[in-house]
Amino acid sequence: MKLALDKYAYLGSPIHRWEQRSKLVALLSLIFAFAFVQELILLPGMILITTILFVLSRLPWRFLLSRLRYPGWFIIGVTIFLPFVTGDTVIFQIGELAIKQEGCLQVLLIVTRFICILTVSLVLFGTATFLTSIKALRSLGLPSIIIDMTLLSYRYLEEFGNTLTTMQRAMRLRGFRNGSFSRRNLRILAGLTGSLLVRSYEQSQRVYQAMILRGYGNLSSEDLQQNLAKIDRVSMVAFCSTLLVAVGLMAGEIFW
Repeated sequence: MKLALDKYAYLGSPIHRWEQRSKLVALLSLIFAFAFVQELILLPGMILITTILFVLSRLPWRFLLSRLRYPGWFIIGVTIFLPFVTGDTVIFQIGELAIKQEGCLQVLLIVTRFICILTVSLVLFGTATFLTSIKALRSLGLPSIIIDMTLLSYRYLEEFGNTLTTMQRAMRLRGFRNGSFSRRNLRILAGLTGSLLVRSYEQSQRVYQAMILRGYGNLSSEDLQQNLAKIDRVSMVAFCSTLLVAVGLMAGEIFW
């Protein structure tokens, strides 16, 4: 289970050089503005803004496509029936099956917002190390318990995935075949799930005790501020420009 959101954090693009605290606030504001859009006339502007940010970040296109794959299946499952059940204006019909204009426009709106929001999120967290993003969030006032849970979840999710793979391989070596649906297989899979949960809980206890022994909880916000880069003039210009774009999108949605 490879997340690797910060796989390309070493690149030297303008977005990579943007100070992380101001980048977090600006791009999160832009994401909320994208989510606020309901008018189709604003979609080309969203696509243009998203494309400019992604090109400036110099992230590989294959990185974006690989991260869009699994959420893309989800959004397809959510929107696939909308053209058939939403609206009254029929644009194509085969027998009793009718594709309606309003449903197609709704699918276009949902898919465009989804792609733009996910792409900007990848630009946000893919152009800096995950630890830098965590420090930036903490310095902005996010509660430490949420920060710690996020960091530990990201850190150990891959390890839990590796543990699950090892247990599944051991089950197959012992003759387990998951191709058939039976009461025995369900019982074995339930035992696998319970064993994984117990192992995860025990490991979390060991990690927490190790963190306490190493002084967990003694890092203050001032320490985090010292470890973060200063907000330079270029970062401030990028911050103000992105906020103006976000405000412009919301104003266009309200007054159009």
